[in-house]
Amino acid sequence: MNLDTLPPLRDVIHNHDLHAKKALGQNFLLDLNLTGKIARQAGDLSQCDVLEIGPGPGGLTRALLVEGARKVVAIERDPRCLPALAEISAAAPGRLTVIDGDALAINPAEHLTAPIRIVANLPYNVGTELLVRWLTPQQWPPFWQSLTLMFQKEVAERITAKPGSKAYGRLAILAQWRCDTRIVMHLPPQAFTPAPKVSSAVVHLTRLDEPRYPADGRVLNDIVARAFNQRRKMLRASLRSLRPDIEDLLNSVGISPTQRAEEISLEQFCALARAVKP
Repeated sequence: MNLDTLPPLRDVIHNHDLHAKKALGQNFLLDLNLTGKIARQAGDLSQCDVLEIGPGPGGLTRALLVEGARKVVAIERDPRCLPALAEISAAAPGRLTVIDGDALAINPAEHLTAPIRIVANLPYNVGTELLVRWLTPQQWPPFWQSLTLMFQKEVAERITAKPGSKAYGRLAILAQWRCDTRIVMHLPPQAFTPAPKVSSAVVHLTRLDEPRYPADGRVLNDIVARAFNQRRKMLRASLRSLRPDIEDLLNSVGISPTQRAEEISLEQFCALARAVKP
């Protein structure tokens, strides 16, 4: 058996009784044309190892291998999916490693060889947490080159949002400080089994070798969290607990103390972080 002769995904789901579990955030994408398109958004994979989280029955896994990924490491916490993934592994000898476990508790870098790209239809219930972890490692640049990730459309828009929009917030700052970000695909609910209540989108993030503007990451994250946790308040109020002289610091970097978080650009937040911690 090779990748071209594997059974259709609907047959795989039927044969292994893989009904999606809401508790695991599962929504399976069965159209191999769509999974192939997602895999291609990650670029040339022939010289890369690829990390996939939550492969389920393996639709995207197949596509990554067909598109030439040097090696795929797939982390799956649902033991029901392991036999289906084993069939894919047998069809692509030496190119697929399946790890049974929780992606939040596993260090994937131990199983991968650089250069590394992450491509995944992330389970809804852990997607944002995984992204934040990948964007906030202790050392930068991280172990990965790029992220090609499917989220709920609302989350994708938060990652790519610009100042002044309702979607603009902490996730946009974290992502755009260290990456180029863009939405590369939209998918309707009916593309999935079962169909979710919301649309989905694929975001591609390419890491920068250095952050876009200089700042201490912990200070920046603290400022942004405080500012957006009370986004309706003026900054002089939402950041009052940060420093007693916060109004002077805001004025010193060209930010009006009466502005609100959603009006402040990434560059201005970084300038404020440098003023707070020279």
